[in-house]
Amino acid sequence: MNNIEDDIKRFILRKLVRHKIWMHKHTNIHNLPKGLPDYLRSKKEVKEVIEELLKNKILLSKPTNYGLEVSLNIEKKKEIEDFIEGK
Repeated sequence: MNNIEDDIKRFILRKLVRHKIWMHKHTNIHNLPKGLPDYLRSKKEVKEVIEELLKNKILLSKPTNYGLEVSLNIEKKKEIEDFIEGK
């Protein structure tokens, strides 16, 4: 992963942690890039980062009739916090 993708990943994870979007509390997948600085807003890179987070089970998905909802996986809490802190 390059620096831009790491920055996007850190932004998304920090945002979800700040809003306490863990396990049974969800947000729409389209809300994840909101608030990203312009230089990080490449749709391709944001999409790749979100797909990677879902593939690695850091984000859990919940399909609904109005779109895909996501939340943080509580079992990966330590890994998420370490990444945000830069460890």
